[in-house]
Amino acid sequence: MWAFFVHFSIAMPIFKNIDGKLQQLNALALSKEKHLQKLIEDNLLDVLEMHLLASEYPTTHGGRIDTLAIGVDDAPVIIEYKRNRNDNVINQALSYLKWLKAQKKEFFEMLVTKKLGQDKAENIDWKNPRVICIAESYSKFDLDTVEVVPLRIELYKFRYYENDIFSLEKVNGDEEKIKNIEVAFPKPISEIFEKPLSTFNDPITVDINKHFSKSSAEVAALFVVLQGKIFELDDNIEERITKGSIGFKITKLFVEVHIQKNRILLHLRKLKNAVYNDPENRIDTVPDSFGWSLNSRVPIINEEDLNYVMPLIEQSYRDVL
Repeated sequence: MWAFFVHFSIAMPIFKNIDGKLQQLNALALSKEKHLQKLIEDNLLDVLEMHLLASEYPTTHGGRIDTLAIGVDDAPVIIEYKRNRNDNVINQALSYLKWLKAQKKEFFEMLVTKKLGQDKAENIDWKNPRVICIAESYSKFDLDTVEVVPLRIELYKFRYYENDIFSLEKVNGDEEKIKNIEVAFPKPISEIFEKPLSTFNDPITVDINKHFSKSSAEVAALFVVLQGKIFELDDNIEERITKGSIGFKITKLFVEVHIQKNRILLHLRKLKNAVYNDPENRIDTVPDSFGWSLNSRVPIINEEDLNYVMPLIEQSYRDVL
């Protein structure tokens, strides 16, 4: 018999009362990652007030949504589970949300009708879909991403204790962050980025907000995904924000990001003893006479470009190791 505790505050130890003496319960690791997903799905209505529609739901671009659900508030819900510290579960969930919104509404309505009936299907709230991530812990980048992206992203921490005690704690508390995501970035970017995504201990560092003052909302959102993928390359990567660019470095800078109105322009290193593996010849090389160490330029306009460019960024990163 499972006991569930859903917390909405700072995590606290859990104790068992044994003859008037409190004994702290030990946190345990789930024996298999799949157990977490099954446990949540089997108790979805009681724990998160949602109805399960499908588990491991396949998308048309090859991925699988861990849990597809609909809330009691009639909002579509995508739930992803973070299995380890390097999983970029938030970006993955956002990608699935984009896919879900691009599909014909009839397919989701069909799932709801099959599970819950026609009345529920007629009241789906497409203006406020929710993304939920469940993990043992989150990085600072995860928390910053949720703060910046104006969507209903909810982070939960779980703990499994001896005596079959399961705890689910909500990390971020923005229930009413954005009420209508049909209009992306409804406020100026300078207002949305109320805090820098990161800082760098350097006297010329500036607030990252300034880079998005003239960019489109799509470019700002694309940068968040790009930033996450770059940080996944190495835990030691530092971000350097200056007036002209946002740079990423290990021992040396290996990529500079230049935010423009409708695109992101990357500057990559001139490789020491090789040329870029760039099958589509997207890189534009600045003449050596300019004296630039990052003389290979490539633009990003959408996520398809980003997927192509990430191997190029990795080649530049490996050049400075």
